[in-house]
Amino acid sequence: MAKQIFVNLPVKNLQKSIEFFTHLGYTFNPQFTDESATCMIVGDNIFVMLLVEDRFKDFTRKAISDAHKSTEMLIALDADSREAVDDMVR
Repeated sequence: MAKQIFVNLPVKNLQKSIEFFTHLGYTFNPQFTDESATCMIVGDNIFVMLLVEDRFKDFTRKAISDAHKSTEMLIALDADSREAVDDMVR
């Protein structure tokens, strides 16, 4: 069983992505953050690496999905109630 899980996601604008996820309450590990990537802390052993597209391409030869044309992945966030969901969206 994995001791840690790292999900790697390509992003077009790292700073806007950091701002978005910060508003949702996530924090980032500055040790793994630079101008091309950041490590978002999801849980004690779960992390999401947000990588600018050029940096993401260092890890795969496949094309990055265009989210306007196809589904790259689905993300689900747990909430205690509909009101909590509404608060998160606001």
